[in-house]
Amino acid sequence: MTSTTEQFADVSATTLLRFATAGSVDDGKSTLVGRLLHDSKSVLTDQMEAVEAVSAQRGQDAPDLALLTDGLRAEREQGITIDVAYRYFATARRRFILADTPGHVQYTRNMVTGASTADLAVVLVDARNGVIEQTRRHAAVAALLRVPHVVLAVNKMDLVGYQESVFAAIAEEFTAYASDLGVPEITAIPISALAGDNVVDASANMDWYGGPTVLEHLETVPVSHDLTACPARFPVQYVIRPQSAEHPDYRGYAGQIASGVLRVGEDVTVLPSGRTSTIVGIDALGESVDIAWAPQSVTLRLADDIDISRGDLIAPSANAPATTQDVEATVCHVADQPLSVGARVLIKHTTRTVKAIVKEIPSRLTLDDLSQHPNPGQLVANDIGRVVVRTAEPLALDAYADSRRTGSFLLIDPADGTTLAAGMAGESFASKAATTVQADEEGWDF
Repeated sequence: MTSTTEQFADVSATTLLRFATAGSVDDGKSTLVGRLLHDSKSVLTDQMEAVEAVSAQRGQDAPDLALLTDGLRAEREQGITIDVAYRYFATARRRFILADTPGHVQYTRNMVTGASTADLAVVLVDARNGVIEQTRRHAAVAALLRVPHVVLAVNKMDLVGYQESVFAAIAEEFTAYASDLGVPEITAIPISALAGDNVVDASANMDWYGGPTVLEHLETVPVSHDLTACPARFPVQYVIRPQSAEHPDYRGYAGQIASGVLRVGEDVTVLPSGRTSTIVGIDALGESVDIAWAPQSVTLRLADDIDISRGDLIAPSANAPATTQDVEATVCHVADQPLSVGARVLIKHTTRTVKAIVKEIPSRLTLDDLSQHPNPGQLVANDIGRVVVRTAEPLALDAYADSRRTGSFLLIDPADGTTLAAGMAGESFASKAATTVQADEEGWDF
């Protein structure tokens, strides 16, 4: 078996794909991930021996590949995925970071965490059950997080006799639903994770399917990490002012370029103050450079001495973002305590953290049918809803649709630092798929 060291020996020229998996309980998601790792020879010998030993103790004839991913004792006992597990593997064509996320409704917040940085989401469906409520929920979360590629893996095809008609009906229903949500690309693949059909190797049982296997699609799907195409954004992390004999007048602003390209001689605006200046120097890895791009960590030097501190954002004056104290966004509530209208919170956006108050919660999303429950008053764990937050100081927010890095934020409990919600500024979906459901006097939805 090829070792992990050998697999990573020469992958410097390959691209990186971040992808997340989601599936309802017993859809076979953990088995799919285990099969993907096993058949792509990404499992170390001692890991496989441990899985074989546990499987034998349970009286199973073959290794339970789900054990490769379900690491928590509770996960193994219940046969469900609870926490996000990250797996790193590579093939000759691409490197992968896999976020194995829970599919149970109770752990929707965990799926949001895992899928927030994903370029692709694999949504599993049991061929016997078809598209169910959780399937729609996973599609909606992927659309909310603007995941550009979605794979529908119709699993357990061996249990429906590998019938093309079963696969076609599920693929058609899911594709229509996800397209209405604004998901730009949907690829449906019929598989059997247990038997290995169309996971890594093509299936001999489904000659009617002429598309790629799951791994082939993961290796070839076009992924762009070109953050330089976006407007430049530089959140300041630290001010460097040595005041030493060697550098008596040095004043630099250190941080990581969130997006775009910065050049010496470029006119920039510092937000939220609105003061302007010109970049006179860029220091990277101890050397001066004329140009820098995302996601490099650099130090900027400006022509003017401006009051700049951690949390400020430097952007080209030609396309600087607008500042606002009224943030309208979609949030996924991740804390056990509810988020209510009037709650005092902290909002963390890039390197800036400011006080804020929740002014409105206009709606809560019902993921079953994408309807909006108006004015719920509060959001509880795993709820997704629209909020209006008033901040004590201006924020330079982009729309999440334009930038997942500078369009996202966290709401934090100021009392104990607990993360309350993950927010996405701007519109919820790429297309306005959700409709508002009017409530009657009793508060029932119709």
